[in-house]
This record gives sequence, structure tokens and C-alpha cells, in this order.
Amino acid sequence: MAQPLPDRTVDASESPRTAADLRQWIREHLGLSDERATALFGRLDQVIARQRQLIEESKHEAIKALSEGFAAKMERLQHQLTEKDVTVSNIARYFEEVVADLTEKSHRDPKTKLLNFDWFMERLESFLAVEQRVRWCGVGVVDISSFKWYNDTLGHAIGDRIIERVARILSDQIRSEDFLAVERAGEGRDLHARFGGDEFCFLIPDLPGCGEAIEIADRFKEAVEAYDWARDDRRLSARPVRVDVGVVCLQLGPIAERRGVARKLAAELINRADTLMYGAKGKRAEHVYATAVQIQNSQLAELSDVPKSLGRRRSEP
Repeated sequence: MAQPLPDRTVDASESPRTAADLRQWIREHLGLSDERATALFGRLDQVIARQRQLIEESKHEAIKALSEGFAAKMERLQHQLTEKDVTVSNIARYFEEVVADLTEKSHRDPKTKLLNFDWFMERLESFLAVEQRVRWCGVGVVDISSFKWYNDTLGHAIGDRIIERVARILSDQIRSEDFLAVERAGEGRDLHARFGGDEFCFLIPDLPGCGEAIEIADRFKEAVEAYDWARDDRRLSARPVRVDVGVVCLQLGPIAERRGVARKLAAELINRADTLMYGAKGKRAEHVYATAVQIQNSQLAELSDVPKSLGRRRSEP
């Protein structure tokens, strides 16, 4: 099994200590738009103002109780302060949830809820930059065949529906745990992203061999073509949706070959998978186009000993 992807939480020493520090931290770490940042700052100001109000109210009530000298008053005050502590705690927890939610949304494509491409590439780079206990991984690119025709002929609403449905099938079908003794069942280390427009990309990180990557990609392609598209729009029954898929199977090898060049390797893997996908599209292929590569001298190189699982699926760039 591969090691988990690196944790990107902020070190405790970098945690903001004042409202100004927190604003600066949000600008530097969340990458929010000006509109979202302004909304978040407004919520922060409300939380701080509420906390100050609670403190002032508590002080006033304490002075009043002491001046009156009633023990019962002090007991009731203690109860009220406890309730207010809970309220402040709830407000703080809510604020933390808002920040976490905004951070997650900033990494997702709003239409499909898949990772956006930039965050996918960061995760792919992180995966390549650390030691892995598995031998193979698969990186793929997917394109919806003739998508422009659907968009122009049936309308953008149908085009959007097709994109959302393909994204859902991609998430359901591209998963590596089917082929593993599920030591970490349910962790969901597979990554799916919207490449842009009608294209998607994926990483299958835990594979015993190249054949499994192809089998998983084939399963996805067949699931798209087997789906009853008339359920989404009856006009699609006359022209069901198809996808073209290119997959690069990477033999990981020693970490020394990847150290310091993970970003370059990630970009090259995507480019090769994209080229394979367009090769499949040009040939109107009924199968996934795939190739097997290894890392030599910190660069991708075609495997001279081609895995039998590739067979006729191997495509020349």
C-alpha cells in the first residue's frame, strides 16, 4: 500500500494570534476571491464583537452581584457564565467549520464537485514526491466524444447535464480498491478532477500492475456507454454519450528518480495521457489507449518490456 498523501495543515507556530493575523493568514493560505474574503472578514468581525459583548456583560453582572452581596446571585451568575462559555465555544467552532468549508470549496469544480485541475496537479505532484510501497500507478485523461454537437444541438443545459453525469460515473468507477486487499478500505485515495470544459483527469495510486489500470479505465468507459442516457433527456436515446480515454501506466521505481522533479513528471504524465486520449478520439477507438512508462534519469521513458496487458491497446504518440 502507498503512504498517505502529505498532510497540508498549517503548523501550530503559524497559527494567527490576532484578528489582523487571522486576516493575513486567510489571504495567504485560502486563496479566496475578494468577494469571499470580504464576506469571511465580515463574519469574523461579528464573532469578535459578540465575544467582546459577552465579556462586558459578564463583568457588569459580576460587579452588580458583588455589590448586592447575595450568594444566590453569585451562584446564578456562575451558571450564566457557563452558558455563555458554551455559546462562545459554539461560535468559534462554527467559524472553524466555515473556514474549512470555504477551503474545500476553493479546491472543487462547482459544477461537478470534482477537484479542480490546479489542486489535482498539486496532489499528483505530492504523490510522486514521496516514497510509495506500490509498484504502479495510473494517470488518465477523459474527453466526452462529440460534446460540441450535444451542446450546440441540444442546448447548454443538456451539455451541463452530460458533464455532471460523466463526472458522477467517473467517481463511481475509477477506484483502485477493487484490486487490493483493502487494508485502508474507504479512505478514497483515488483522485478525480475536471480538466476543463468536457475533459477530466484521474489518478489511481495503488496498483499491482499496468493491467489493472487499463481494466479500471475500461470499466469506466463501458459504464458511460451502458448508461441509459434517455433518463437524463429522451433525445439522447438516439445518440448516447461516449468517452475517449488515454491512460499512462507508471512504474514508480525508487524515490531517488523522482525527488526534485515531481512537478515536471506530473505535467508530463498528464500531457502523455492527453496525447493518448486524442489518439483514441482520432481513431474512434472502442477501447482505452494506454502506454507503460518508467522513470529514467528523472524523465519518463517508454518501457522496452511492454506488459502483455497492453496488447493492441498500446498507442504510438
